[in-house]
Amino acid sequence: MTTTTAPSAPTGVAGEMSFLDRFLPVWIIAAMILGLALGRLVPGLNQALESMSVAGISLPIAIGLLVMMYPVLAKVRYDETRRITADRKLMVLSLVLNWILGPALMFTLAWLLLADLPEYRTGLIIVGLARCIAMVFIWNDLACGDREAAAVLVALNSVFQVLAFGALGWFYLQVLPSWLGLPVTSAEFSVGAIVLSVLVFLGIPLLAGFLTRTFGERAKGRDWYENRFLPRIGPFAMYGLLFTIVLLFALQGEAITSSPWDVARIALPLLAYFVGMFLLSLFVARAVGLNYAKSTTVAFTASGNNFELAIAVAIGTFGVTSGQALAGVVGPLIEVPVLVGLVYVSLWLAKRLFPGDPTVPARREQKVTA
Repeated sequence: MTTTTAPSAPTGVAGEMSFLDRFLPVWIIAAMILGLALGRLVPGLNQALESMSVAGISLPIAIGLLVMMYPVLAKVRYDETRRITADRKLMVLSLVLNWILGPALMFTLAWLLLADLPEYRTGLIIVGLARCIAMVFIWNDLACGDREAAAVLVALNSVFQVLAFGALGWFYLQVLPSWLGLPVTSAEFSVGAIVLSVLVFLGIPLLAGFLTRTFGERAKGRDWYENRFLPRIGPFAMYGLLFTIVLLFALQGEAITSSPWDVARIALPLLAYFVGMFLLSLFVARAVGLNYAKSTTVAFTASGNNFELAIAVAIGTFGVTSGQALAGVVGPLIEVPVLVGLVYVSLWLAKRLFPGDPTVPARREQKVTA
């Protein structure tokens, strides 16, 4: 009789997944299909959902995103974020990836693959300028990234989003095409819409998470807060995610299903962008000496996009039936399943790229008797 060891699933967030987490790709695909079916089969549903908007922000979608983000941001140990802000290499790398490499890559892919479709091309460039706020916390948490780093980097890039979105939109739609002898696109972006998006989709859940941890620990202690309270609210992040996906696809179900070839054309550069940006960011972060947890966080914050803002800007600037708006809508159609897949890619690459790194999710050793 011999005894061997066989590894099982990673520990941490990924290794101790609940039933909901383990089959997340299945639930996400089901939510997308349900949303598309509802949008296509229920008369007037998208108009009803669109009517529930304030200042261009859909209230049902806002509720879904806030429910999704709150449990994740309540997990952040805010007293440990000082170590992140002191890491200048991490901060600078994130800014370079998000505001130099990301928009440039999307601009290149849009012109290479959609040169004959100017409306879709412009929509993709806008998607590339809207850096991630909401769903990155879910993907980062599932991949065992650094929660505190995610909170700091998202906040940092949100500030830059307010300052840089309009200027970069002008550069990539007018200045750079003019330099390259390409057609230019005129567009004026609402600074107010950008600020409102950041305040609603980051400010509210960030403040709620901070206050919950502060007063929760003060009243009951950290042990109770992390071992009793957080497990109770944790599942709501997934409920919020699935609810949001159903709503997003219900809103645009008719547009997506009535133009399958256009959706496929838009999907190709988006797929290349998300995968290429993630892998490039992960390898660059490793090359500059960041550990697995921080490298993963950098990769997800650089590859994800703020589709809420991109859709709002495209609709506000070009109209709800425009090709630019459709390109924005296709963004989460591709981003959600691809980034879920990249969670598993990051876990698979962890020990191969970061041998001996203590932040790599450990693997339980199970005794197997033969």
